[in-house]
Amino acid sequence: MNKGYADLHLHTTASDGTQEISELVERAATHGLSAIAITDHDTISPLLTSPVTMMGGLEVISGVELKVDYYGILGELLGYFVNPDTPAIKSLFLSMEQARKKRMKKMIDRCSEYLGVDITFEEVRRLAKGSIGRPHLAQLLVNKHAAPSLRDAFNKFIADGKPCYVRLDRPGFREATDAIHAAGGVASIPHPCLMSVQNWEQFLIKVHAQGVDGIEVFYPYKNTTNKLRVSPDTLMSLAKKQDLLLTGGSDDHGPGSVRETLGAIKLPYHYVSAIKKACASVHD
Repeated sequence: MNKGYADLHLHTTASDGTQEISELVERAATHGLSAIAITDHDTISPLLTSPVTMMGGLEVISGVELKVDYYGILGELLGYFVNPDTPAIKSLFLSMEQARKKRMKKMIDRCSEYLGVDITFEEVRRLAKGSIGRPHLAQLLVNKHAAPSLRDAFNKFIADGKPCYVRLDRPGFREATDAIHAAGGVASIPHPCLMSVQNWEQFLIKVHAQGVDGIEVFYPYKNTTNKLRVSPDTLMSLAKKQDLLLTGGSDDHGPGSVRETLGAIKLPYHYVSAIKKACASVHD
């Protein structure tokens, strides 16, 4: 495949998305996409058993979005063409699953103390078909009439800096990058313009030297209310200067979620080809 468009940042019910993979594939096809990457949080759906699979006429790339720490700066890391049946990535997922459970129990306690709402961990677990995240807690806050909407639940109670928020323990980016590489994939920094980095040029030099392969320069920032810390054009220039892979995606979480953005990014397929070439050269 050497033509068409891709979206390399999508979520399903394996983490905090609202659609099964089959539903997302069908929806992606209606937007004219020929390739997508499923990048659920800290997990890979059991339906994705190889780095790439053909589903419904689309190329479905096995990916992941990991919560990581960059020299004390909180961020995330995308992995592409990841073999999920690799000891290093499976070990990382297990530690992240334990961290997410620990954090969720603390957030439930804070909701009880601050809002007086009765929520159990088992209720959250039942809503989460895969990786447990804040959207599942937000849904329970709506169900129990503690918040009128998912967005309201986040903005008032469980977003960073709000009374019921608890920071997730996360691995260093080098550990995450090593696990992605061990699983045959490449690593890219998602939605970088939202990160609190003081000197992006020096930052990219350092993380590139320690294994980061690319950066997500195409992202629907117009759909976020968060303040941009650097312009996308600046990062595009710096990424090219460092010879980093350029990636992009909508970060869609599905209908009825707080981020329904599929179609906002249509990445020309030659960027996917470049990622594939990088995978081949890195892992020869």
